[in-house]
Amino acid sequence: MGKTPALVRAPGRVNLIGEHIDYCGLSVLPMAVQRNVRIAFHTRTDREVRLVNRDPGFGPSTFTLSETIPSAPAGDWGNYARAAAQALVPRFPDLRGIDAQVESDLPIAAGLSSSSALVVATALAILHANGVSVAPPDLMDLMDLLARGERYVGTAGGGMDQAIILGAQTGCASRIDFHPLRLTPTAVPADWQFIVAWSMVHAEKSGAAREEYNARPRQADEARRLVAARLGHPEATSYPALLAAAPAPELLEIAGQSLPTVLSKRFRHVVTEGIRVRQAEAAMAGQDLRAFGQLLDDSHQSLRDDYEVSRVELDQLVELAREAGAAGARLTGAGFGGSIVALCLAERAPQVMTALRERFYAPRGAATDVERYVFAAKPSGGAEVMRA
Repeated sequence: MGKTPALVRAPGRVNLIGEHIDYCGLSVLPMAVQRNVRIAFHTRTDREVRLVNRDPGFGPSTFTLSETIPSAPAGDWGNYARAAAQALVPRFPDLRGIDAQVESDLPIAAGLSSSSALVVATALAILHANGVSVAPPDLMDLMDLLARGERYVGTAGGGMDQAIILGAQTGCASRIDFHPLRLTPTAVPADWQFIVAWSMVHAEKSGAAREEYNARPRQADEARRLVAARLGHPEATSYPALLAAAPAPELLEIAGQSLPTVLSKRFRHVVTEGIRVRQAEAAMAGQDLRAFGQLLDDSHQSLRDDYEVSRVELDQLVELAREAGAAGARLTGAGFGGSIVALCLAERAPQVMTALRERFYAPRGAATDVERYVFAAKPSGGAEVMRA
């Protein structure tokens, strides 16, 4: 490669609607944002990967590309790079390592997929260093490979993050379908503005919230299994199969009558959120801001009450955004902290952001540094490798 390093950029993402349902096989509607993880790298002659982070809060990380890559201690940022490498090694033998410097302007543990952006950026850097280019249809395979690979860190996630980070189109949100994986873009109306605001509560899926997060897929699947059995369709081994077997109202009635309360609530969220995704996609295509905003509100209520992944700070941000003129708002990402996404007309964005600064961040001593916490999200393109 010579002395000039290559540079890879992987965006964060904001999930507009379709929360906690990708691991159920149901469609979601995210978009990539303009904030990124970037890795500058050189190719090595051996199999070592050496990473340094420009953020002094993260120490160096070194490992060897081998069939079994031992993990660093739980919560170590380097485990996401190791996850990428562990996924690639079986598919691409004899990989050479890299010397790399990592930097990011994505807030960490804010529900904007900084971790998956690091996984994708690391994978693209290693592949590029070894002369492997990725283009459709191989891109779809890489999305799936890295989604499975990220479970190395112990989180039972779905495949949304890796798919949108790799496959996003500038100016668009994308409906992501699973089994088979495919992305369908929809242009975000020019007069719409999505605002992302961090709750100042870390949503660390690799940390304290992991047990709660991982319980949700188990609960959702158990609810699906019980409803399928009661319906007389035990062969419906996924939510898409179950929804193909009977209308949603019938399934919700069965769940409400026969499931324990917690499982009934989890089931209701998954089914109704799946419906909201298609409705939101149609509202965006039809430039119906009011309808999209109402769907955001409904989603937040469901995530708060039925899936129980909200926090008081997220609820406060949602309410303040609505009061300031947003058409709707909801938590985005896994919850248990993290961020909200609010929708408003672009001309109203400054007043919404000002209200959040004055009524949420200023009382917490963060008004002078508010750009770290709240920003107007631009629908951006997917990850790419470029020369520095």
